[in-house]
Amino acid sequence: MNEHVRGRFSDWALTLLRIVAGFLFWCHGAQKILGWFAEPGAQKMAFAFPELPWFAGMLELVGGALIAVGILTRPVAFLVSGEMAIAYFMAHAPHGFWPIMNHGELAVLYCFVFLFLAAHGGGPYALGARWRRGVR
Repeated sequence: MNEHVRGRFSDWALTLLRIVAGFLFWCHGAQKILGWFAEPGAQKMAFAFPELPWFAGMLELVGGALIAVGILTRPVAFLVSGEMAIAYFMAHAPHGFWPIMNHGELAVLYCFVFLFLAAHGGGPYALGARWRRGVR
């Protein structure tokens, strides 16, 4: 695509979006699986296998890390986008139609950010892109 059409900093913006979204998603997994990032005074949660939150936490922990560094970005982003869609419809939608009212806006936002990354890829600064080019 023409540099003028795409924008001078679009590759860097995509990279920052991928890294920040992946890292924040990883934090959700670390909270569920490792019990990290609990609010002061709150009980730490760490879910165990085979509870449903354990599977979600593993997808978030591993998927968030892979997306942040840009390895297998397309398939992983597609998988976790679906996870967020399921999370929205299972946990939030039963409490009302509007995401802002049922507290599901984060799940919707993650769903569509990851759907974008699944369609677009991790960009030229993703680790997977560097491996495909043979640069180490």
